[in-house]
Amino acid sequence: MVVLWRLSSLLVALALVLVPRTHGWSKEGHVLTCRIAQGLLEPEAASAVENLLPDYANGDLSSLCVWPDQIRHWYRYRWTSPLHFIDTPDDACSYEYSRDCHDTHGVKDMCVAGAIQNFTSQLEHYREGTSDRRYNMTEALLFLSHFMGDIHQPMHVGFTTDEGGNTIAVRWFRHKSNLHHVWDREIILTALADYYEKNLDSLQEDLVGNFTNGIWFDDVASWKECDNLLPCLNKYATESINIACKWGYRGVKSGQTLADEYFNSRMPIVMKRIAQGGVRLAMILNLVFGDSQQGFAAAT
Repeated sequence: MVVLWRLSSLLVALALVLVPRTHGWSKEGHVLTCRIAQGLLEPEAASAVENLLPDYANGDLSSLCVWPDQIRHWYRYRWTSPLHFIDTPDDACSYEYSRDCHDTHGVKDMCVAGAIQNFTSQLEHYREGTSDRRYNMTEALLFLSHFMGDIHQPMHVGFTTDEGGNTIAVRWFRHKSNLHHVWDREIILTALADYYEKNLDSLQEDLVGNFTNGIWFDDVASWKECDNLLPCLNKYATESINIACKWGYRGVKSGQTLADEYFNSRMPIVMKRIAQGGVRLAMILNLVFGDSQQGFAAAT
């Protein structure tokens, strides 16, 4: 059974702090994931999310979806740093929860899959109302929303030695980068610049159109299938390591320049993963906050 972590109070000031380096999807990737999810919420879940967001968010979940990146190196939240990713054995191209979900000290459940399980379990106490104050529901919502983006970023389920591609230095067209950052942000920013005049709303419209009546329409039902959360999270992580091996690492060497061929072949994959993360985040929130009280099967 995954343990439930207790959280300290959410500090407004921390949510407004900007740090120079981001992790997981870029700000743009996390914003898209959360916007897509919020647009798919059923009325009960939409009301719960709005109720949990601080007033200054103006009901916009995406405005705080980068918060877990912004505070991960603060002393009181340093324990959350290992929760953004999963390190897998080099070149194994496989993921196993019992083998891989731990921090560098071997503490179990300290990975992005374990974190999503924990924060979802905390949010299931929301129905109990104000009588249950063991958990900070606002922080749980923000961590869950962020980590659902992270688990869909393929290089966040990468190889241990290269830290998910962070130590593989490359050039992205004309500037220096690394393989992890290429997947975090470079591909998204290049797509925005080349096809959307840097307009995030236009990119979001295309992504939503692709699964509402476009190329992913026939796949959406399978994306949302989930009765027992942890096996579903293991599936999402397995999808990511498979993509990392087939499309992330393959053919890439340190010092290499990645340009048009890499961008054109990988960009559709990045966009699909963002969409999947949004659809699946909405699925979890609808189950947790919905009036059916169905929820998820208990973890074993």
